[in-house]
Amino acid sequence: MRTRTLLPSLLLLGALSFTAACSSGSDGSSGTGSADGRPGSTPGSTPGPSPVRSVDPSKIKGLQIVSDSSEQSSCPFATSYPDVPGAEAMTAAMKKDVEERLAGFRSGVCEDGSGDAEGRELNISHYFLVASGDVLGVRLSTQDHSGTGSGLSTRTYWYDGKAGAYRTALGLVAEGSRDAFVAALKDQLKGREGFDAALFDDTLSAPDSRTALMDDMVFTADGGLRVTFDRGEVGVPPAGTYVVSLSKETITPWLSGFGKRVQRQTVTPSRSIDLGAADVSEPAVPTHTASGDDDTDCKQVKCLALTFDDGPAAPETGTLLTYLAQYKARATFFTTGQNVAAHPDLVRAETKAGHEVGNHSWNHPDLTNLTPEQIASQLNRTSDAIKAATGKAPTLFRPPYGAINAQVKAATTLSPVMWDVDTEDWKYRDAAKVAQTVIDKAQRSDVVLMHDIHSTSVAAVPQILRTLTAQGYHFVTVSHLRATL
Repeated sequence: MRTRTLLPSLLLLGALSFTAACSSGSDGSSGTGSADGRPGSTPGSTPGPSPVRSVDPSKIKGLQIVSDSSEQSSCPFATSYPDVPGAEAMTAAMKKDVEERLAGFRSGVCEDGSGDAEGRELNISHYFLVASGDVLGVRLSTQDHSGTGSGLSTRTYWYDGKAGAYRTALGLVAEGSRDAFVAALKDQLKGREGFDAALFDDTLSAPDSRTALMDDMVFTADGGLRVTFDRGEVGVPPAGTYVVSLSKETITPWLSGFGKRVQRQTVTPSRSIDLGAADVSEPAVPTHTASGDDDTDCKQVKCLALTFDDGPAAPETGTLLTYLAQYKARATFFTTGQNVAAHPDLVRAETKAGHEVGNHSWNHPDLTNLTPEQIASQLNRTSDAIKAATGKAPTLFRPPYGAINAQVKAATTLSPVMWDVDTEDWKYRDAAKVAQTVIDKAQRSDVVLMHDIHSTSVAAVPQILRTLTAQGYHFVTVSHLRATL
């Protein structure tokens, strides 16, 4: 069924030379994860001694965000993790974990033949903990709503540039101090509702289980250490997540040499990061400039609105901008906030070239599964990142998976944009197939859904532009299409 997208609709309102600029700022919580991937509060949390520092990912030279997602409500998933030059072993560990989670979800939800994915969703987002000196830390937050419970789990990944090695979270603590460390955690957990001391002892008695269970450790801005246990790991499942905070004075004597360097770079970040990469090169950002306002009259000529979701991505978005410039085509980019934060230069390039930048949430969750406050955070935080990059706040948003309800509408004044032609390019990584889908299905005044995070989708664009331009089509932004019909 074709979805009409152009009826007027206005709804209510609604962040390596390797350089890593870090600023002290509250994560707004003491717990494990929020709807936009930041450390956030959870039922088992207790107030921590200090916020976790924020990292500006745009300062990490050579950074790439590895993203994947669907745009179908029958298979709702979105994953992302960073690829930082020099930290290949750490990237490989994140890749393995993400791909295993995604394969399980797709097998259990997308390919079970039922076609019913209501309420079932996988979202894996990333958050930089430290990117300074010779250390790198990243947290992956996973929301898996395909089973029972909250579905929230978190894990931190660490890279030791001095040794050229990937480290687990437990690697922050010296081997000879781990028994004392575990005893201190148990002492902090005693008396908390739902805590199971016998379960704690059983699961943390063996070294292998310690590594698996204590897989989320974060230094706070004052040098303390925050340890998170996922739901059901050390207590009854209804009690949720447990978070233990140890002061700098308590934890420092137990840290490994690597742990002390991470602590130091978290408390007093260096101006640069060096993970030993031999050559860190970045793709050039296009400098195309629009010749002026678009004067295309879509009442008089055939128009199409190409839209690209989930970016910006390096180098794909830059390549796409060059293709569009060759045909004087304009498009609309529905960007995710975490990618805007990583590549604000590409978002500026989109605007400079005459394209439209819209809001696609911070990390691509199904907004209908969130609270009103979480919806507002997802959209407002992304709009702020877009405005910081371009000087202009967006007016449009595309809800992930096209999922929208009255609660989402009430959280924002951004105007929603759906689509008429779904290329399903997330499923079919075939440039020729994607191009032919647009050529065969697109009709006058349609909105076409594609993704600029996929190189195959970007590679399809020249054929689309060449063929449909020859058929008399003009390529305009969504707002221009709406305004001229």
